[in-house]
Amino acid sequence: MFDLAIVGGGPAGTAAAMTASGSGRRVLLVERGQFPRHKVCGEFVSGESLGLLRELLGKESENLLSNAPHISQARVFFDGGVFEAKISPAARSIPRFDLDAALWRGCQTSGVEARAGASVQTITGGAPFQIVTGSGCFEARAVVNATGRWSNLTAAGRRARAGRQKWIGVKAHFSECSPSNSVDLYFFDGGYCGVQPVANAGNGSRTPVNACAMVRVEVANTIDGVLEQHPILYARSRAWKALTEPVTTSPLDFHPAEPVAKGMFQAGDAAAFVDPFIGDGISLALRTGALAAECAISSLPNDEALARYSREYERQFGHVFKTSSRLRGFLGWPELVRKPLLCLLARTPFLTGQIVKMTR
Repeated sequence: MFDLAIVGGGPAGTAAAMTASGSGRRVLLVERGQFPRHKVCGEFVSGESLGLLRELLGKESENLLSNAPHISQARVFFDGGVFEAKISPAARSIPRFDLDAALWRGCQTSGVEARAGASVQTITGGAPFQIVTGSGCFEARAVVNATGRWSNLTAAGRRARAGRQKWIGVKAHFSECSPSNSVDLYFFDGGYCGVQPVANAGNGSRTPVNACAMVRVEVANTIDGVLEQHPILYARSRAWKALTEPVTTSPLDFHPAEPVAKGMFQAGDAAAFVDPFIGDGISLALRTGALAAECAISSLPNDEALARYSREYERQFGHVFKTSSRLRGFLGWPELVRKPLLCLLARTPFLTGQIVKMTR
């Protein structure tokens, strides 16, 4: 019998596992994949979550952050123009290949029973739950679903809705000579691509950069196809050299937040998928995972703990989803309406900064 079982070993699941284990609870963490691995991700870790990351990983966080560029500026290329916004506190750029592996090791060394390569087949009952995996059967007093946007634990209604989506994510690493320490967002009809360095620049040497895009399938379905959609990005990318094979993911499904489902706590993308261009996905995963664990291991009965988590989730994170949804709607306005407002933002750094704060 475990006090808490967590399904999914990404940032949300590992944050939940280490939070619960640090409080002396017996914790099971189950992940169907293996580490390390590349995942479609902007690899942007906002400053608001760096303290939590250090708290979870202790000394290993310094190894993870030592070569992580400080990202203190965003540049947005849209409608033929560009405007800039300061990012304060500065974010860090950390490859998911390294981040996920460090978080998984942190779980293993903190007393979590962590099982990779074990796919969950069914979860039944409730307080205790019966969990059937390919490597055994377990019981737990509470469960955190951190399986991401799509898994066999996803509610049937959302699965049916996601089948109609036509957005995909695609990512690859390239090398570039002396990129700036900024996150650059290139918007085009049917999608956008974000680019940022993922290692500190050497003395004139080529530096790894991450190019990660969200795009409609009828516009492009490869990273090369994405790079061709924006003239400035295409010109920049001509000098790049590929470092990794591209990876893709789909479907990308936006929906109202569902912090609780089937008697389980839902964290990270399992609860809600935030618009990637705001750069808060990893931060939300870490913070919602930790919050879910805190509620799950409280002395409250399971139903009351779930209700508390729902309230705190809305209080702490609801504004992020509301703001990002409004920004997504704004990007769909006609260019004649949209362009004057973009010009205003370009001339008003304070206003731009306030919008950035509203997504944190």
